[in-house]
Amino acid sequence: MKPMLVPNGGSITHLGATVTEVGVNFAVYSESATNIWVSIFDETDQETDRFELDVRQDNIFAGLVSGLGVGTRYGLRADGPYDPDQGYFFDPMKLLVDPYAKRLDRVFVRSPRLRLDRSEAVDTAPLIPKAIVVGLGNENILPRKKAPGMFYEMNVRGYTMRHPGVQGPLRGTIAALTTQRVIDHLKYIGVDTLQLMPTAAWIDEGHLPVLGLTNAWGYNPVAYSAVDPRLAPRGPQELRNMTDLYRKNGISVILDVVYNHTGESDANGPMLSLMGLDAKTYYRFVEVDGKQHLVNDTGTGNTLRCDHPATQRLVIDSLRYWVEEMGVSGFRFDLATVLGRDPGFNPNAEMLQKIKADPVLKQCILVAEPWDPGPGGYGLGQFGKEFKEHNDTYRDEIREFWRGENGKIGALAGKVAGSAEIFNFAGRKPSHGVNLLAVHDGFTLRDLVSYQDKHNDANGEGNRDGHNHNASWNCGVEGETDDPGIIAARKRDVRAMLATLLLSRGVPLLQQGDEMYRTQHGNNNAYAQDNEITWVDWEGADGDLVDFVAAMSKFRKAHVALTHDHFLSGQDKAGIRDVVWLHPDGREMNEGDWNDSGASVLGMHLRHKDDEVLVWFNRRVEPVVARLPEGGWQVGILSEATASVPVADGTATLSPRSVIALVRA
Repeated sequence: MKPMLVPNGGSITHLGATVTEVGVNFAVYSESATNIWVSIFDETDQETDRFELDVRQDNIFAGLVSGLGVGTRYGLRADGPYDPDQGYFFDPMKLLVDPYAKRLDRVFVRSPRLRLDRSEAVDTAPLIPKAIVVGLGNENILPRKKAPGMFYEMNVRGYTMRHPGVQGPLRGTIAALTTQRVIDHLKYIGVDTLQLMPTAAWIDEGHLPVLGLTNAWGYNPVAYSAVDPRLAPRGPQELRNMTDLYRKNGISVILDVVYNHTGESDANGPMLSLMGLDAKTYYRFVEVDGKQHLVNDTGTGNTLRCDHPATQRLVIDSLRYWVEEMGVSGFRFDLATVLGRDPGFNPNAEMLQKIKADPVLKQCILVAEPWDPGPGGYGLGQFGKEFKEHNDTYRDEIREFWRGENGKIGALAGKVAGSAEIFNFAGRKPSHGVNLLAVHDGFTLRDLVSYQDKHNDANGEGNRDGHNHNASWNCGVEGETDDPGIIAARKRDVRAMLATLLLSRGVPLLQQGDEMYRTQHGNNNAYAQDNEITWVDWEGADGDLVDFVAAMSKFRKAHVALTHDHFLSGQDKAGIRDVVWLHPDGREMNEGDWNDSGASVLGMHLRHKDDEVLVWFNRRVEPVVARLPEGGWQVGILSEATASVPVADGTATLSPRSVIALVRA
């Protein structure tokens, strides 16, 4: 049946491509376009038909095309004013991806032709992925309602490309995550919430192709509701199959989402979707000397305009699609303060309020990265009780304590107790803080104790990229070494930090491979390294460290004194103090002890009802004899792999650079 436009038959109810009994309804939002067409393509990538959307209402262009159905390949074209200095980029020679596309037929590839001036333009259809019409093949599902106990940050390609248990063709894909050995590993180390780094279809940054590099992380999205074809070559059903399986195995899957910018970059970037449909609706601009300039609060060339109703609808519709049809249980919002910019960060901004109030999304796990590079973009602690927040102060203070900086004993106590100074207000709890030691943008834990400085030469930017302040140390030698003493010292420090993380109040987050002692050879910004630098080396995994993390996780879950979700007060309740902070000589810490800049040992005596745990942190390079509270004690868990802790005569000899947890004998 030859496709035909049904005159005035288009509906504006649902944006994107919607399959109906007659054909496919296409609907697109644009305030500034004069005309919008849908171009239909066959399997050889030839444009076979072009239909102008003939219904326009409330700034929505719509058209119903009969004779089309699931599997139709299409793109959009838009006409209107062309004046880049005023924020208008309309050019019908530029094929555009539907912002509501659910599936693409190929990955995005950069080309100079995608950014040509309208006067020089050529048809970009051969260069642009085509959206593929999908049906509603999945039963809608609500999020898996379970409070996270441990987050695990994972890059799909990096995690599976070298996995010995994954069949070759599946490596680098979401389907690889359904391999039983992958699931078993996550369950073994205690993961109950898997956080996938961006899965939405992305494009390489402009400077990467000439360097022979590609984006490995995905933080440069174009189509917010389409899984990148590299990750799901057989379509979005691969993600739904994976989330269903993980739910059955007791693991929630959340997505890292990037609703703060797109890969269209600045005014000279490629014309791919939103820029060509209605740049001034979807992106923030500022006027300077009579010209409109894209705001760059994200450091990527553009910033999503989250205070506009159409952009808000795009975000909400995308989020609900991932939950209801793809089965995810929540989201980690990259540069989440952009969601609340109007233009300064407003924690009560409409976009954030809509997410919190949405009947589906409010049931999800919501996690904010509470900052962006723009002015006034640091918003830690301001996202309300509906959101958990990545806590970079935990990362910094714990690193600095173990590195040996003076005056950090009080900061250590504050962080392991749940960062009350940040979260203890407006009904929030320690679980609103996500404690992390390392994530994708920075050193791995192994590199944190192996490199004093970053080594990002492979990125082709003269080692200028990436963070300069890492609070790292190398234990005596920069980089890899064969010295057994230095190797032992590094592993000892990694274990001590992991123990600190898993004995802290709040929700711990583990970066992929840190439990295996993974290295990126000092690269702390490996976003462009889709190769052995970011691919987890399963064959070289430190099995003893994996076992230690599993044991720590099990110990944590077994003791409510560690995980009970309340802020510690130190006050008596029914004759029980929930925490007593101890000096190694056995007395309670006093003001002078807290102000001792050289203090390096701290005891944390926790009690909740019948559960009692005594944790000692010793960062000294020599053993320390610590006097214990009265009664019998025995070792529950110890970070030092090769040592034992003598417990006798009311004392425990703490191993150098270690963490120990004691329980009642």
